[in-house]
Amino acid sequence: MKVVFVGPSLPDAALFVGNEVTICPPAVQGDVLAAVGRGARVIGVVDGGFEYIAPVWHKEILYALSRQVRVFGAASMGALRAVECGVFGMVGIGRIYSEYATAATVDDSDVALLHGPEELGYKALTVPLVNVRATLDELERHQVLTRGLRMALEAAAANLFFKMRTWRAIVANVDLPAADRQQLLSLLRSSEVDQKRADALALIEAVRAADDHPLPAEVTWQFNETFIFSEKL
Repeated sequence: MKVVFVGPSLPDAALFVGNEVTICPPAVQGDVLAAVGRGARVIGVVDGGFEYIAPVWHKEILYALSRQVRVFGAASMGALRAVECGVFGMVGIGRIYSEYATAATVDDSDVALLHGPEELGYKALTVPLVNVRATLDELERHQVLTRGLRMALEAAAANLFFKMRTWRAIVANVDLPAADRQQLLSLLRSSEVDQKRADALALIEAVRAADDHPLPAEVTWQFNETFIFSEKL
């Protein structure tokens, strides 16, 4: 059994997995533990709840790994947990994971965005900073943006709370003539690189390709079943 927890990073995830992977909403505390209990042998974590609900617990990921379950993470909450649990065997995938793993990105909120509910397809209402950076990198690489303007846009984006970070708000916080501002806004919107989606798709492929039999290697660390964790079982 294979399970992927995903939402706003890849709202149409079900189109890419067929019947071989079960798609679940963003993971919150207890979801990975429950998936292991249902027999999951491969688990992918992309998105996770965090603001008004307890996020997916490191302890439950370690429990899954101790039971020789393959666990992958990418794009959003999954990338964060993959960095934090990588030494225990969780596998991180994609650019966003790599940036956290190398400390090129350090703030958890860089992957956060405001979005609509599941019933409305998790429609994005703001732009996550990781997508802003990927977009600016691409435009600078093609010499569409000068280095100075690229840095000014990134600084403007970083200074915005994630619930307020839209392309319009970013451009509004850069010192430009009004006419240039509108042209720049159109460029950014039409050129946006959705890095979270790209990384989520890479995770889907990794989960599909993964062997769903128990990991052959024995776990070399000991899982400590604390009292609080045993209460969750």
